Amino acid sequence: MPAPAPASAPLSRTRRTLLAALLTTAVVLPLSAAATPHIPAPPPATLPNPLTPTALATVYAANRADAAEAARMAAAHGDTSRAAADRALASPSRHLLHFDARGTGQVTEVLGDLAQATRIAVLVPGSDTTLDTYARFHTAADSLYRRLTHEQPRARTAVVAWLGYRTPATISTTVLTPGRAGQAAPHLREFVHELGTLTARPRPRPDSKPPAVSLLCHSYGTVVCARAAPTLTGLGVTDIALVGSPGTGADSAAALHTSARVWAARGADDWIADVPHVRAGLFGTDVGFGTDPVSPAFGARVFAAGPGGHSDYFTPGSASLANLARIVLGETTEVTRA
Repeated sequence: MPAPAPASAPLSRTRRTLLAALLTTAVVLPLSAAATPHIPAPPPATLPNPLTPTALATVYAANRADAAEAARMAAAHGDTSRAAADRALASPSRHLLHFDARGTGQVTEVLGDLAQATRIAVLVPGSDTTLDTYARFHTAADSLYRRLTHEQPRARTAVVAWLGYRTPATISTTVLTPGRAGQAAPHLREFVHELGTLTARPRPRPDSKPPAVSLLCHSYGTVVCARAAPTLTGLGVTDIALVGSPGTGADSAAALHTSARVWAARGADDWIADVPHVRAGLFGTDVGFGTDPVSPAFGARVFAAGPGGHSDYFTPGSASLANLARIVLGETTEVTRA
């Protein structure tokens, strides 16, 4: 990354603010973590390797069974909240491509017929998304899937809720740095590559194309997508949408080194607008994520998100959800720009 800018007065104030936040959370978080009991959970289910379209039913069943066992173990431990979250994922209606109930938990869930999809949206969440809060992430994915099928009932679309990394807490030191994103990016790349094998099928014509993949990245998830972007060339990613972003760690869309279209949006009531868009070196690491993705300097395709707040981008009936659906469907000329 480029060297930090000279310490101008505004940047110096920002450095002090970030330093204060780091020191505060460095004291608070260890106490909070110590108060959080360990929740017993089974290891992930043993799945076919490699995954193939014909194995999907087997994979879904194995992960549902694992979620049911995780619910039993959490209930026996006395954690009714985690048990309820696991139990919901064990429902016969859920299609879990990956599931791991250990620690804060990881889930990859499919909505729609993945094997037959020609357009796939992958949602990448931000901070505070865990197995315990997964229901709200599922709701966002479900809202998008319903919008897609309403817009184009005959389109073969699928939505994937990818909680494939350990997200930072909103009030933490990790949310201010790219560390978790750096750890997550290879896993996102691996998953997008896996999508290629899960959707592989005979092409009726030589000019038939593999499914188009759109990454829809929210909040800290935009940092993850930015880190992964240069590694996704050739894997079918056509669009990367950054919503509610604190910055990506890149100075511009061009610096993401991707052939995908790069989009950005921010709701009028999103508090993330008040986050300083700077990047500075503190304690030997970068703090902050630099250029605002909705600014002209970044160079993304900025689209309208309406009056919503930080958690409203997938709200039914919202301008942001309508535009995200158009991006996924390839209706890029219909996207309303900000």
